[in-house]
Amino acid sequence: MNAPLEPPIAPLSLTGRIHRDIQQRIVSGDWPAGTRIPFETELAGQYRCSRMTVNKALSALVQEGLITRRRKAGSFVAEPKVEQAVMEIQDFAMEAARLNLPYHHEILAHSLKRLGVAAARAAGLPHGARVLHVMCRHSIGERPVAFEDRLIALAAVPAAADEQFDLIPPGTWLLRRVPWSQAEHTIRACCADASLARVLDVKPGEACLVLHRRTWHLGKPVTTVDITYAGERQHLVGRFSP
Repeated sequence: MNAPLEPPIAPLSLTGRIHRDIQQRIVSGDWPAGTRIPFETELAGQYRCSRMTVNKALSALVQEGLITRRRKAGSFVAEPKVEQAVMEIQDFAMEAARLNLPYHHEILAHSLKRLGVAAARAAGLPHGARVLHVMCRHSIGERPVAFEDRLIALAAVPAAADEQFDLIPPGTWLLRRVPWSQAEHTIRACCADASLARVLDVKPGEACLVLHRRTWHLGKPVTTVDITYAGERQHLVGRFSP
């Protein structure tokens, strides 16, 4: 029996193509926050179209929060709206500075791979999706405070494939480079097994707190991460308004 034919994909309008091209440059990290977008006249010349066509594409990007417009200065890649999260992940470096203690992170594993069926389903990605799998330990002072186990979807963030995260931890790098439009947090408790106990320098069986976080950009998965905190060394705070 022949498989049903998929409906043909409608070609993008010129406005849609300009929008897609700029969006990809931003999401991929080629144009980080603060980068000036070419002026409307430049884009009109590049795409051989009217300024009105370019203006429609840029207006859509403004609505999505990807760019901002400054009068007489032009359009710029927007800063990621971190404060829109229901509960922010604690910034370990800032917390260390508040306590007047040193902070450092250590990359424990770093690999590129394709996800099998079960792993893809858990991450909300298609079977066979290419991801960067990175594990990281965060320490404040002399003691580790958290273990990070993260998958980054390379379809959404191709620049991550070449990043080693030696100078900046993965979560901070993503927040600075990739705008996200939706996030989900799940919190649960766990007991440290032998492997986790060694990483966090706790006793096997000690209580830990796991923050599971997923982020999307315009409906496309960006990253999924489990951050496991040594229970007695960390706390999470959420401030809400009605």
